[in-house]
Amino acid sequence: MRKCAGDTWEDPTLADWPDGDYRLFCGNLGNEVSDEVLANAFRKYSSFARSRVIRDKRTMKTKGYGFVSFLNANDYLRAFKEMNGKYVGNRPVKLSKSNW
Repeated sequence: MRKCAGDTWEDPTLADWPDGDYRLFCGNLGNEVSDEVLANAFRKYSSFARSRVIRDKRTMKTKGYGFVSFLNANDYLRAFKEMNGKYVGNRPVKLSKSNW
């Protein structure tokens, strides 16, 4: 279930993410970054599970952020330390703990 601005709805895409994962918020993503580009940047961590770039439904341009999921806390922490500020596409990615 999702809630926003007083509305509540079922979001079927949430079922695609692993339960109990460790998720990073990836900010400052350019329009050239796709799900695959983001995944390739983090795939070197063995417990990498999934990535997603959030796009505007009408224009399909990136909203400038995305998420990366890990199954292991150590990989999550290593990725945060090693990848924060590294270039993903044409911009340096800004990582933080996801509150999603």
